[in-house]
Amino acid sequence: MKKLGFDGFKDLIFRNPVVISQDQIQHEGDENTERGNWANKREYLLSMIGYAVGLGNIWRFPYLAYKNGGGAFLIPYFAMLLLNGIPLYFLESALGQFCSQGPINLWRMVPLLQGVGIGTVMVSLVISIYYNTIIAYSLYYMFASMQSPLPWSDCFSWADSNCNTGQAGQCNLTQENTTCPPTNISVGMQSPTEQYWDRVALQRSSSLDETGSIVWHLALCLLLSSVIVTAALIRGIKSSGKVVYFTATFPYVVIIILLVRGVTLEGATDGIDYYIGTQSNLTKLTEAEVWKDAATQIFYSLSISWGGVITLSSYNNFHNNMVKDTLIVTITNSATSVLAGFAIFSILGHMAHIYKLPVDEVVTEGFGLAFIAYPDALSKLPISPLWSVLFFFMLLTVGLDSQFGGIEVITTSLTDAFPKVFKSKHGLLTLATTCFLYLLGLPCVTEAGIYWVTLIDKFAGSWVLLILAFFEIVGVSLVYGGNLFIKDMEMMIGKRSFGFWLWWRACWFFISPCIISVILVWSVVTFVPPTYGGVPYPDWGLALGWCILAFILMWIPLVAVYKLIKAKGSLRERLKFLCTPSEEWRPYLNVHRGERYSDDRYLQKRNPSNTLEVDVNVISSSRL
Repeated sequence: MKKLGFDGFKDLIFRNPVVISQDQIQHEGDENTERGNWANKREYLLSMIGYAVGLGNIWRFPYLAYKNGGGAFLIPYFAMLLLNGIPLYFLESALGQFCSQGPINLWRMVPLLQGVGIGTVMVSLVISIYYNTIIAYSLYYMFASMQSPLPWSDCFSWADSNCNTGQAGQCNLTQENTTCPPTNISVGMQSPTEQYWDRVALQRSSSLDETGSIVWHLALCLLLSSVIVTAALIRGIKSSGKVVYFTATFPYVVIIILLVRGVTLEGATDGIDYYIGTQSNLTKLTEAEVWKDAATQIFYSLSISWGGVITLSSYNNFHNNMVKDTLIVTITNSATSVLAGFAIFSILGHMAHIYKLPVDEVVTEGFGLAFIAYPDALSKLPISPLWSVLFFFMLLTVGLDSQFGGIEVITTSLTDAFPKVFKSKHGLLTLATTCFLYLLGLPCVTEAGIYWVTLIDKFAGSWVLLILAFFEIVGVSLVYGGNLFIKDMEMMIGKRSFGFWLWWRACWFFISPCIISVILVWSVVTFVPPTYGGVPYPDWGLALGWCILAFILMWIPLVAVYKLIKAKGSLRERLKFLCTPSEEWRPYLNVHRGERYSDDRYLQKRNPSNTLEVDVNVISSSRL
């Protein structure tokens, strides 16, 4: 076998032999004039990075790393990236790019599983409500940070008798050796940041049973969030591609600024030691829970099965090299998680130093990190309003990028399904979608809103995605045929060697399905009903959560049964027909179809010997 040097290996992975220089033609106009394409490669990559780098990179990964052995956690984390994250991301990118269609029309490859695509769109619809609310929280805190002192830096007039600063009038950055009692030192006592979050920002009720009134400052921030998203997406990828130059890069500027500031503070090294340092515990690698957390974090942080990867890739040029794109996006996403952890833990370490507490007593995740612990830490810094504005503006931009992808999934799927109706009305469709999501989000900005947000997160953003991913990878690799899809991919990136595809085959046929199955079973077995702030959900609330999950997944059996009923022939013949690609499954443009997807060859492949005594035209009319 011919040996490859570094340059040869690089060419094998990154060079697309089908096209000499695809960048040279990108500015001459869209390759696909009907659907449109990205203006250039940069806009696509920034959009994909912005979509992948979400809130979980900032408020979830650092906590998981600390919880699961510090630096030792990076071993299972990057192992799962290699075994599960990169292969599935590559698969979704290739699927969208090949057919230039959204998540629903994609399943023309296996019509029986078209409900998987509808379920994916439903996930994006529900998660978009969640992200819209998080953006509203970030907007509110960003505006509230534009004052000095920060409104949560002390127990002001809005606080009740349970508010305990612990250090009011005693502890500040200019005094040394001052002992500051911890927050929550007594039962029922709360820090100013906790009370501000509950009593001012959320105006939180006692439970989901007590809906209360709309919190108007959050409703207005939710409206502003909808306006920003509408303005950015009014022209689809042509406008959002310009916005991501800022929204996808600004978070890195803020993370680096916070990191530089954080490592100069007293106690920063203690925080970093707990994150990835001398406190790392290699014995944690023997615990199965650590590997499960690593696989889950990789899966969710890359937004697999949300439909966004497929949708954004569908606007690529046909011969775009998605292998290179996959490696860039997935590695950048994981590196961002690690970098954000240093910025978070350096400042939490300083907070622990101020309070004279172990770092593990101030570390938290999710809402507790973003809106309680970290704002508390920032309020202890000089020029605290500046750091606070930067931090919440970063959360805003991270949330917006994820929201852009979610809205594009919805609008692209509708446009692909009804091109005559929506193709010329993209702006109106985007406006209607954001207005609809705003109305659906209003319960999330009532006094019980945080309970609704948590319910959506637990039921729509958890293991339901694993079910969709399992159907996706089984549908592609086993039903449609992994080897057949490899031939489809080689139409885009050129012929590759057997050795090149060996790893991808191993992951798609065996490794990834097994990992997804194990995580899914584990997640179901260890499922615990959600709570928020120690408040359990009423039975009707949990039932509603299961209804959300059912609403997402019910399309898989419903569409399959509908298509089986509409098809002709015996049950075996119907199954065979619906597990065979429809005539619409092919590259979008004629110029890319070649001999494999020519009309004559397709008809010969569909019915070579009249085995299925069915009229193709009659059956095809029943397909979506």
